[in-house]
Amino acid sequence: MPLDPSFIGRSYPPASPYEVGREKIREFADAIKDDSPLYRDPEAAKAAGYPEVIAPPTFAMIMSMAANEVVVHDPQLGLDYSRVVHGQQEFIHHRPIRAGDRLVTVVHVDDIKARAGNDFLTVRAEIATVDGEPVCTGKAMLVARGTAQEGEA
Repeated sequence: MPLDPSFIGRSYPPASPYEVGREKIREFADAIKDDSPLYRDPEAAKAAGYPEVIAPPTFAMIMSMAANEVVVHDPQLGLDYSRVVHGQQEFIHHRPIRAGDRLVTVVHVDDIKARAGNDFLTVRAEIATVDGEPVCTGKAMLVARGTAQEGEA
């Protein structure tokens, strides 16, 4: 089933705040094998000018993926997730994510295109503190293979 292009411009309400903890940052840094002291040692982070340990840039994927689930599982959109591959991902950081942050994410459907029998869904996750301070913008393109209508370019 092709994706519904009327979803372009739609936004979804934020989920509950995500509380960033030092241990979660350390676990993530361990998982990506990055031993930077900025991700583990509060004193090293302070010496570098941060108020607390910071997270690796790709830590934003945790909030972004969780928020994107709302779009992916919206039955009205018509996305067959069994046919989806991750086509592209980028993050634009407004400031580092740091321990103690309470973050909310609002997801927007920026584009839906059909090409070569595939649907391309572009979503944007705006991650901010609960007080509204912008922290990161995540953009992802998902490709639903073989779902576009025949004859679509």
